[in-house]
Order: sequence, then structure tokens, then C-alpha cells
Amino acid sequence: MNKPAVMLKVELHTHTADDPIDRIPHTSRELIDRAAALGYHALAITLHERQLDLRDLAPYAAERGLLVIRGIERTIQGRHVLMLNFRNGAEDARTFEDVARLKRRDGGLVIAPHPFFPATTCLRSDMDRHADLFDAVEYNAMFTRLLNFNRPAERWAARYGRPLVGNCDVHRLRQLGTTYSLVDAEPSPDAICAAIAAGRVRVVSRPLSVADAAAVMGSLLTHDVLTRVRRITHHGTASAELTKPTW
Repeated sequence: MNKPAVMLKVELHTHTADDPIDRIPHTSRELIDRAAALGYHALAITLHERQLDLRDLAPYAAERGLLVIRGIERTIQGRHVLMLNFRNGAEDARTFEDVARLKRRDGGLVIAPHPFFPATTCLRSDMDRHADLFDAVEYNAMFTRLLNFNRPAERWAARYGRPLVGNCDVHRLRQLGTTYSLVDAEPSPDAICAAIAAGRVRVVSRPLSVADAAAVMGSLLTHDVLTRVRRITHHGTASAELTKPTW
């Protein structure tokens, strides 16, 4: 008899208090605890511009039945790119060619995060210009029944024959669990990344209610404003700086 497929519940886009860019209220261990409680099998911690050292976290996660995967959300020529399972060098990548070179060397997984959302750091037209670079496209959890910026990502993935992966882009623990990936793979970073690249992945998702989406966005915006106020106060910047938009 054939061995039944192993379907792993996976989240590949998360941030924690170790993030050097965003102000995140939960620690990496708190994220691991929450993911384990929700039945996840694997989790990538993808800080902005920094690849977290997992040597202390991996045993902690393993005790809770969770695998942690190396990752980073790197700004590449002004656009966000998820780079997973690269041995080293991901923090130094600055251009799309840098990412391609590292991928040829390491065989890591490159994912387009929230590619068509309305933010200047989203890939948008760079998706077509660098189509060969991306192994998968993110289906992001931040959507409602009436507003869903993932639709263009679905069309792009179908046009180029790339799989979709469900991610929550976790900045608050309450975000985890509404959208995720089921991956047909053994529980190792190499196997999970290879399975996703081969298309052995399925997205499970549900839209947020308007109230839930507003609550998440309100929390993110409140922390962003408070962080900017603290920075302005700390550095003695003129109060006029407070009038600058945060997006």
C-alpha cells in the first residue's frame, strides 16, 4: 500500500519583537506557542531585513511539535521579497540579481508577499519583470468578502504556473490561523520548500469580517503612530513632523 500523504499546516510569513523595522508586541517564543496551540507543523519567522538566528528557538519549537524555518522579508530594489531556507547571504541581497544568484547557489524558496496590495513596497509590475525568480505567490490573510487584493495574485499565479501559499503576515498574534498552507511534504525545511516549488501545496483561507480587519489595521496603525511619536520625542524633532503621513 502507498504511504498516505503527509499534509503539514504551515505559515511562512511572520514577524516578532526581534524585528528591526516594525514594532511587534509578541516574542518569537510567544509566536511559537500560539502556532503550536493552533496545530501548525511548521513556521517561518521572516523579520524585515534580518534573518533570525534559530539555534535557541529550534529546540524550543521542536518540544512543541513545531518546525521553524529560516527566513527573511528583504527589501529588494524597494520591494518586499520573502526568502526562505537560504544558508546565508540573504541579509546582504539588494537586487533581484542578488536573489537569483543566491537561489542558484542555495536553492532557497522565493515567495512574492502581498504582491498586488496598495503599498509602495509591494512588487506589482516587478512580478512580470522578474517572473522566473518567484517560486510561489502569497495569498494574504488580510481580505474581506468585499475587498480582496489577492485576486490579481491568483491571476498572475495561474498565468505563470506558480503555486499560491496562504500566509497571515503576522504582526499580531490574533492574525494567525485564518489563512494557511497545507503542504504535502515530510517535516523538514528542504522538503517543505521543495514541495511548495513543485506545487504540492493548498491554500486554506476564510475572509475576515469587516470588524476583524478594522481591529487588526487599527492596532497596526496605533503602534506605528506611537512608535513615530517616541522617535520624534527622543530625537527632539520639530513637532511639525507629526503631520507627515505614515504610509
